[in-house]
Amino acid sequence: MNRDMKEGLIQRRIDDRQRLQRRETEDFLRSEIEKYPERQKKIWRRDYSSAENYLSSVEPNRKRWLETVGDFSKGASEDFAVEEEPFLEDKKVIAKRVSIKLFSQLKGRAILGLPKSRNNLFPLIICQHGHTSSPDGDVFGLIDKANYYDAYGYKLVKEGFAVLAPLNITMTEPMARFNRMALLLGKSLFGLEIFKIRRFIDYLSTLKEIDKNRIGMWGLSKGGTYTLFTLPVEKRIKVGIISAFFNHRIKKMAIEDPRYSCYLATDEEHMFLPNWLKEFTDSDLVSLICPRPLMIQTGKADGVSWWPFVLEEFKNSREHYKKLKIEDRIKMCLHNNGHEIRFEEGLKFLKCWL
Repeated sequence: MNRDMKEGLIQRRIDDRQRLQRRETEDFLRSEIEKYPERQKKIWRRDYSSAENYLSSVEPNRKRWLETVGDFSKGASEDFAVEEEPFLEDKKVIAKRVSIKLFSQLKGRAILGLPKSRNNLFPLIICQHGHTSSPDGDVFGLIDKANYYDAYGYKLVKEGFAVLAPLNITMTEPMARFNRMALLLGKSLFGLEIFKIRRFIDYLSTLKEIDKNRIGMWGLSKGGTYTLFTLPVEKRIKVGIISAFFNHRIKKMAIEDPRYSCYLATDEEHMFLPNWLKEFTDSDLVSLICPRPLMIQTGKADGVSWWPFVLEEFKNSREHYKKLKIEDRIKMCLHNNGHEIRFEEGLKFLKCWL
């Protein structure tokens, strides 16, 4: 280097080399992510000869998915230490706030709604709120002014279902903070919230009003994330509905496009899990839900996805059901609106399979 070069020119050369290094690095990492199909062929060895053989063939992948999100079951509280307080009551619905002990220093909180008419055991639907939402304000419809949720938890209770609406951590900054702490343990915030859902199923299975053999889960947005993430490891959940989350995962995570939001361009760092795209696209996670019934709800006007890419991933998901000759158990609900619950379609699906 010529020491007589002007300082501005030196800095420009430094910046140019840094820019080139960044571009090459991003291009390399994206190309590695896009090699997913090559990894998929080596990692997944599905046997479609029978439902029993199929489940056995994907069991190693199921265990690795739990390792990916993180298993928090070790050291959990042996007793529930249940605490309750009234939340809502009208002619058809009675709901209460419920907390249970997860660990000595941590409680799980939720709203539990039951129909007032109690002739039979109630099927249970876990209704999971999204990123900036809440069980009471959105799932039960107290302050959902834009009506994204259509008070679907409250309406399900009126239809004869028991509803559990768990409270999860919301907002980008605290989710990132707690996820960083969980990563230091080789786990994730998702894993902790999934454990909470499973622990609530443990508790609700002891209640005389609940039919523990008929449990479903339905979530919107980040609640859809938890539905897609939980069903692969929680076999007691027999039916799932994923609203406004299911996606072409490689594109959604790492390929920016003006037609949808890409997580790479956001500060939602809690969405980046080690090994996620080493093995588990959305259609592969669906293969861990199969043969249980599943509905995907996607809006053509929803900015979180570009619907033709969603249909591409759904087609891959449907193949697992098709090869097992149970294609009627998976359904796409594609509509012309945006980021929202489609209640009537989901209700019909739940009543069909639960």
